[in-house]
Amino acid sequence: MATETETLRDTPISAELVRGAAELERTARGGLLPHRLPGWARAQCADGQLAMAESQPSGVRLAFRTAATAIELDTVPVKRVYAGAPQRPDGVYDLVVDGRLAGQGSVAGGDTVLVDLADGSVEHKAGTAGTLRFEGLPSGAKDVELWLPHNETTELVALRTDAPVEPLPPAGALGRRVWLHHGSSISHGSDAASPTGIWPALAAARGGVELVNLGLGGSALLDPFTARTIRDAEADLISLKLGINLVNADLMRRRALGPAVHGFLDTVREGHPDVPLLVVSALYCPIHEDTPGPAAFDMTALAEGRVNFRATGDPAEVPAGRLTLNVIREELAAVVAQRADTDPHLHYLDGRELYGEADFAELPLPDGLHPDAAAHRRIGERFAEAAFGAGGAFAG
Repeated sequence: MATETETLRDTPISAELVRGAAELERTARGGLLPHRLPGWARAQCADGQLAMAESQPSGVRLAFRTAATAIELDTVPVKRVYAGAPQRPDGVYDLVVDGRLAGQGSVAGGDTVLVDLADGSVEHKAGTAGTLRFEGLPSGAKDVELWLPHNETTELVALRTDAPVEPLPPAGALGRRVWLHHGSSISHGSDAASPTGIWPALAAARGGVELVNLGLGGSALLDPFTARTIRDAEADLISLKLGINLVNADLMRRRALGPAVHGFLDTVREGHPDVPLLVVSALYCPIHEDTPGPAAFDMTALAEGRVNFRATGDPAEVPAGRLTLNVIREELAAVVAQRADTDPHLHYLDGRELYGEADFAELPLPDGLHPDAAAHRRIGERFAEAAFGAGGAFAG
């Protein structure tokens, strides 16, 4: 709590203080809502899953330099409640000071979205802002990053400190390259413990790069607007993790997959012709290795208060073009091999090198699809070694 002698000053939250967001939307309450896709891209798809995913600020953080020893942030979080499922914990904020985790906290209250998984109905309830506070920070000038919850839509309302703040210099001025990563809910951070514990954040820290995370839960579907967003974004390094959503959404057949991947890569290359570009296939996931989608909630597990997923497709339909993870890995490897003759900066990484069958035996996917916190750490460490290490696609 603030002392009687402590004076906190307001600092307007502006785009210069926010890293990892494509756009900040001014809300009716006067706050700022970070978006990871720009407005023109959001306008091209009315899917509710995408709207939820891109508004959850995975990888988004406030970044500034200050001598402050006390920091307060007012936000309006959006809590999602699934009928019949276990209560989701409040989203976690990570405070990083001079590159090290210095504190964690959550904001209670906020808006609530009630989702009935049985009939798909959604009910919204408005709430009020809450306050996150950190105090007792080291004195003297320091670089501060306040990472927003990766899995909780967060409206930024006010920032207060007991000393002035100034935006951190651009990544290049700090000697860091910008790494833009696109992937599924696993890249988004599903089942990770906190925003700096998602595997792309862990890999970025080990690689000494600045992360822009376009991991979009349920939405790594080769959408053209996502490719154009990546094309137009600042990036020194780009990775695309593709596969699991293409299977569990069951939106595509093998005939369409190869040309769609080529088209996505063509668009990215329009804006980044020579940037190191790494295509990563899916992690090991037993339910979809050889069984097509769509994926569905296991209603029996849900009735028992557990969340679990199952594959509902028929393996007998794979010869007719239904997608599985093994099919997609074959197609991705073939596309990259074909293009590599004229694109020496294009690379491929089999996702099972990050999390394979042996890893599943040791660290199983709790819900059948998503890795837990320990597995996120393993994936991040292995990606950093494979991509940023000697001989890797992103080696300095």
